[in-house]
Amino acid sequence: MTPRVLFIVNAGPEVGGGHVMRSLTLAAALTERGAQCQFLADASVEAILAAFAPDLPRRAVASLAPEALVEAAAALAFEAVVFDHYGLARPEHQAIADGRPAVVIDDLADRRLGGSLVLDSGPDRTDADYRGLTEGARLMLGPRYAPVRPAFAALRNEALARRSEPLRRVLVSMGLTDVGGITSQVVERVRRRFGDTELDVVVGAAAPSRKGLTRIAAHDPRLTLHVDTPHMAELATAADLAIGAAGSAMWERCVLGLPSVVVTLADNQLAAAASLAKAGAVLAVDGRAPSFETDFDRALTRLFVDDALRQGLAEKSAELCDGQGANRVAEAFWPLLIQSATV
Repeated sequence: MTPRVLFIVNAGPEVGGGHVMRSLTLAAALTERGAQCQFLADASVEAILAAFAPDLPRRAVASLAPEALVEAAAALAFEAVVFDHYGLARPEHQAIADGRPAVVIDDLADRRLGGSLVLDSGPDRTDADYRGLTEGARLMLGPRYAPVRPAFAALRNEALARRSEPLRRVLVSMGLTDVGGITSQVVERVRRRFGDTELDVVVGAAAPSRKGLTRIAAHDPRLTLHVDTPHMAELATAADLAIGAAGSAMWERCVLGLPSVVVTLADNQLAAAASLAKAGAVLAVDGRAPSFETDFDRALTRLFVDDALRQGLAEKSAELCDGQGANRVAEAFWPLLIQSATV
């Protein structure tokens, strides 16, 4: 029997698309082992799936609210479930799983969770953070478990080999949903200060910045706009420096040792970004701070003028994550999934 895994994830203008992307990575690792994966998808999740996994089965739902998800899951047949939705906690996890094995992907450690496995890739996470929040779950903590798309690990050696080259190309990737139009703000600051730099700018199809950036790209040959690109790993490998949001894509850049200015846009991103900055793996800037523009300009200037700093960030970031996290999680989950499928 082919084991069936149901994925329940969140997405949208406020939470971004990272939940879907890292869940797609885990789904790919499980599919390689023989599982059949299906997503519950509202309009926001569907838009990301349509761009990055058009052939993946999904069941449409009108809402990602807890009650709606519990009702929708009850009508489906599956042997295991993966949750990546901060709005769900133990009552919903247990109601949906109904005794089946479950993975909960989390970053917060702020509520009681169901599940057989709990994955939190935060760099400073310890078992103590989840004390009293789980019941017998195996904890998979730290960047070595971060679900990173296989294309990044495949290009890791190539990327690391070229990190000492001169700075010519900058990658700007502030998240598919482009919270608050932050991509346009960042691009304008780079264009004003570093005139000869080539820019690869990545946005989602519905990003608020897309329209304005399209106009700029039409008359500025330095800027290439990439919409819902499937070639993120190649772009990050070719880049000499990145400006990126502080979500799950941080680990993609770490796998490739890409020196980065990380911009935090939500409270749950602050701890991980601060930890990476303390470890000398990134420069971190708070995108919501009144001093953002000054802080951002200062961080970016440091990276542009200091070759040794860029090399240090490349080395430290590459040490944190090797890109094999999804395989490690899938390997741990697989025996539970097979047991559930054969009951």
